[in-house]
Amino acid sequence: MALTFELYKDKAGEHRWRLKHSNGNVLATSSEGYSSKAAALKGIENVKASADAPVVEV
Repeated sequence: MALTFELYKDKAGEHRWRLKHSNGNVLATSSEGYSSKAAALKGIENVKASADAPVVEV
């Protein structure tokens, strides 16, 4: 399974990211726009660091 983080600017000029599978499906997106590219990259790093989270049924 090949995953890629895409970093882009939205229509408002804010930085956002999305996690895409190699088949084109979007698996996750940033829930907010970031004012800087560095902040968006930090958001990606936070997701990478917490990707080993448990599954909780609600």
